[in-house]
Amino acid sequence: MENLLGLLRIRVKRGVNLAVRDVRSSDPYVVIKMGKQKLKTRVIKKDVNPEWNEDLTLSVTDPSIPIKLTVYDHDTFSKDDKMGDGEFGIVPYIEALKMNLEGVASGTTVMRIQPSRANCLAEESCILWKDGKVVQDMCLRLRNVECGEVEIQLQWIDLPGSKGLS
Repeated sequence: MENLLGLLRIRVKRGVNLAVRDVRSSDPYVVIKMGKQKLKTRVIKKDVNPEWNEDLTLSVTDPSIPIKLTVYDHDTFSKDDKMGDGEFGIVPYIEALKMNLEGVASGTTVMRIQPSRANCLAEESCILWKDGKVVQDMCLRLRNVECGEVEIQLQWIDLPGSKGLS
């Protein structure tokens, strides 16, 4: 607990144009990994544009560790098929959290991260100051697959008794 900085809440919003892995559709779910932690969303049946809107919470001890996201197709009788993966870093987000944003208007963009070969962003990702919280929206283009994107949102939860970010 002494190394815990806080909790990162990842809202897995939706998948867009995910790959077809069954006859005409897929039964997708998302697995998020950071270090030894592994969390997953529920399965959405027969939908290549699923709306999960599910919150997964990771304990953050080392913000330099990238977070890996993998989409799978749930199969009842065989091994689940991979439907692509992506990863993202939270260092810029943590930097934004450390800024003193008191008095800044809600909805202000604090930082912008451009898509590049070094990340999986499908489009520019903005870190916003919104209702007293630092929020980052991301659209990740999945790798190792013919198509598909996953939209997520990051939010920080300070824990009483944790090391914190200061």
